[in-house]
Order: sequence, then structure tokens, then C-alpha cells
Amino acid sequence: MMEQQEQRDWDAVNRLLQHHGFKPVNFADPTENKNLAELVLLERKSASDVRLMLKTMLSDSERRQGLIQELIQSNSQLKEEVQQHQTRAARQSQRAAELEGILDGVKVKVQDLEDSYIGKAAQQHSHFQQLQQDKRDAEKRCQSLEQKLSQEKEQVSQLQKKLQYAVREEERRVARQNQAFQQIHRRSARLNSTSDQQILDIVDMYESQMQQLRNELKIYKSSSGEKDSSNSQKNRSTVEKDATDTSSNYKALLKSYQEQLKETKAQREELRTEIQRLKEDLESRPTIKELKTCKQQLRHLDRIIQQSNIRPSQALKSQDSAEMLNTNNTGIQYLDASTCKRLLMDVCKELNVQDVSHLISAVKVQCKQPESAFKLEKILHDITAFLTNPRAPLGLLRQRAQTNLELSREAEFELIVPTLEVWSRQLTSLADLHCALIRLEKRLLPWQPEGSIPAPSDPVRVEDLMLIVDTLLDETASEDKVLRSPTRHTLESMVAHFQKLFDAPSLTGIYPRMNEVYTKLGEMNNTMRNLRDVLDLGIENENYETLQRCLCIPV
Repeated sequence: MMEQQEQRDWDAVNRLLQHHGFKPVNFADPTENKNLAELVLLERKSASDVRLMLKTMLSDSERRQGLIQELIQSNSQLKEEVQQHQTRAARQSQRAAELEGILDGVKVKVQDLEDSYIGKAAQQHSHFQQLQQDKRDAEKRCQSLEQKLSQEKEQVSQLQKKLQYAVREEERRVARQNQAFQQIHRRSARLNSTSDQQILDIVDMYESQMQQLRNELKIYKSSSGEKDSSNSQKNRSTVEKDATDTSSNYKALLKSYQEQLKETKAQREELRTEIQRLKEDLESRPTIKELKTCKQQLRHLDRIIQQSNIRPSQALKSQDSAEMLNTNNTGIQYLDASTCKRLLMDVCKELNVQDVSHLISAVKVQCKQPESAFKLEKILHDITAFLTNPRAPLGLLRQRAQTNLELSREAEFELIVPTLEVWSRQLTSLADLHCALIRLEKRLLPWQPEGSIPAPSDPVRVEDLMLIVDTLLDETASEDKVLRSPTRHTLESMVAHFQKLFDAPSLTGIYPRMNEVYTKLGEMNNTMRNLRDVLDLGIENENYETLQRCLCIPV
């Protein structure tokens, strides 16, 4: 019985050895084998120890094989995680490079805008200085012209005084001549008579001589009377010559002044009449506002004519010029039936009316169309005013800024639809920008709580985008000198992140799970270190090299 039990034990050990690829232990009968040197004799205790040792070694080998398989699987998982991290890092670096490129482009655009604004400001400043200089020059010129005008006014007043004095003297002289002539001939002088003119000249000569004598008398009275007769004669002769010269010069100057005065008066009258005519012409002409109003009314009437399919009066006149009928309200009753039928047919054809009973309603509809057109035009005008506002984004496709010519109202209305299409595309792209900012927030701030991803149909507000950007700026801002203390929200986000990372349902389970993970990690490191020592590998070898060496060992 003992031998059979031992045989069964060795059979179990042999099965384990064969299962692991080893040769089984064979039993031999000493009586049958002559060569005793090839046989090994074991006691029962030694045999049981050998069987136990073999079973222990085989179980240890199985355990080691399982550990090696686990290490291989963990190594492959680590490789996959490393590859995923590398691809993620490559994508993040590529995205960071793209964002840097976008930031550089934005910086360049901002710099260009700053340069353009600075250039415009400098140009406007220089233009303003030039205008100020022109204003100062104009003020100086105006002052100089005012001074010149005041001087000319003074000269004119002086000349008028001199002219008045000369006129009075001439009137006195003429009065004296006429008085002397009347005393001589007992009648007044005739204007076209040569004899009377000669007499007047003689009287004038005597008057001048008398004036000279008066002057000499004044000179004699004023002189001391000690001069000799020769000097007095010389003075008398010089005084006579001067008197005659001055009288002739005085007459010529008086005539020239009179002629200049007449010419000035004539020019003044002409200027007054011209100014009055220009004023009347200017008053008869329409103002700029009235002209613009007339143009707008003409355009509006043209649109109404085009909308209502009404032919111009020239066509109607050319069509009815052969008949020349009286179609006024007072003469309708005198028209014949054929003319009335023809006119009704023309009206129905123009208004596209099939039944004559519907003609009045069609005319009413045509009359109401201008009112609705006015309302629609007002609405379009308000929309255009909003689009052309300087604060409006992409106002009217910036057409008014590109050209110096004023666009007509129809052209502005045609640009409304493209502008609204551009606005619609911009608003649609806000959703893509919102999704991109949410992805960027997840990458830069993984501990933040995940918000709800908006559906494509949900409207995107600019306030949400600004809130995300402000959050990124606040959380990613770094200061060298001042250390910022984390907020409660940041700490809660970090704890939630670690709770999700370690798969802990509660806060109390985070630290035990961390200890368990790090304990297994330490055991794995110790196992890898022991394998390196057994295989005589250096510390610098990687884990996958160690596993490859283990797999190459024959079993």
C-alpha cells in the first residue's frame, strides 16, 4: 500500500514535470538492473522532500511565469500610454504652434492698425496745423485789408472834403462871373454864345487878378515894409505867375475830380443794379435742400411709375395725337362710345384686369401701393442707417469707405442682403469658436468641472466666450514675484480631478487608493530590480529590455 501511494505521488509529480516540459522521474527494480552505479536510492523522507521541492519549484515557476506575463501586459499598456501621451503632446505642441502663429498674426495686424492710426493722427494733426496757419494768414490778410480799407475810406473822405470845397469855390466863382456879367449887360450869360464866354473869361481873368492883388496886399501888410521896390516887384511878378499857375492847375484838378466822381457814381449805380439783379436771380432759384427734395420726389415717382406699369405722358400724347380729343372731366360726357371703350380697354390692359367690374378695386390697390412703398422704403432706410453706422460691424461691406462717391439709395438697398449674409456667417462661426475655446479650456485646465457642450441649435452669446477667455487668463496667468494662493474653486476642481483619476467614489477613498496604487508600483519596481540582478543587467536598461531577456530564457 505504501509503495502504491508513493507511486501515485511520483506520478502526480511526473505529470507536473511533463506539463512544464521536464522529463519524468523513472522507477527501477534493483534486481532487474545489473548496473547499480546508474541507480539512485532514496529514502522515503528524502523522496517526499524531493517531491515537495519539485512541487514548490514548479509552483514558483508558474507564479514567475504569471508574473512575467503580467509584466509583459503592463509593459505593453505602458507603451500604449506613452505613445498616447506622445501623440497628445505632439497635438498640443502643434496646436500651441498654431495658436502662436495666430497670435503673431494678430500682433502684426494690431501693429499695422496702430501704425495706420498713428499715421492718420499725424496726418490729421499736420492738416489741423496747416488749417490753423491758413486761418492765421487769413486773419492777418483780413486785418491788412481792413487797414487798407480804412485808409482808403479816409482818403475818400478827404477827397470828398476837397471836392466839396472845390465845388463851393467854383460855384462862388461862377456866381461872381454871372453877377459881373449881369452888371455889365443887364442879362444872364448864354451857354452856347462865344462872345458871352469870352466876356466870362475876361471877368475870370480880372477876378484872378483881383485875387492876386488881395494876396499881394496881404503879403504887404504882413511884411515889415523895409524891402526895396525891386524886391517887391520881383515878389509881385512871382506871385502873379504862381497865381495864374495855381488857377489853371486848380481848374484842371477840379475837372478831373468831377469826372472821377461821375465815373464812381456810375460804377456804383451799375454795381447796385447788378447786386439787385443777382439777389432777384438767387431768390428765384431753388435752394440745395429744395433741389434734393425734388430729386428724391422724381426718383420716387419713377419707381411708382415702374411698379404700377403706367406709361409716361409722352407716349399717351403720341398715341392720342391723331385724335386730339377733349378727355377732361368736363368733356367726358361728350366722348363717343368707341373712344370710351378704347380708353377702358387700355386701362384694363395696363392694370392687368380681366373684368371691368374689378377695375375700381385694382385702381384702389394701385393707389395703396405707394403708401406701402413709402413704409417699406422707410424700413429699408432705417436698416441702411443702422448698417452705415460707424459702430456697426462690417457696416454695408465698407463700400462707403472704399469710394468717395455717394451711393444712390437703390445701391445701398442692394448691399443690405450681402451684409446680412456676412453677419449670419460670422454669427454661425461663433459656435465653432465656442467649441474650440471649450476644448482649449479642457486641455489647459483639466481639473475644471466639465460644462455642458452646447448643441448646434443653441444660440452662442459673446458673454460666454468672454467668460471662457477670462477664466483661461485668470487660471493660466503666472507671476514671478507674487505667489497666488489657490482659490476654493481651484482646490475643489483638483480634488474632483484626482477622485476621477483614482476611481474613488468618495473623498475618503482617495488616499487609500493612492497608497494601493503606489504600493503596487513599488512592488513592480522591486520585481524589475530583482530581475535585473538575476539576469546581471545594469540599472540603465529599460523595462522592455528586461522583459525581452526574460522571454528569451529557455524553460
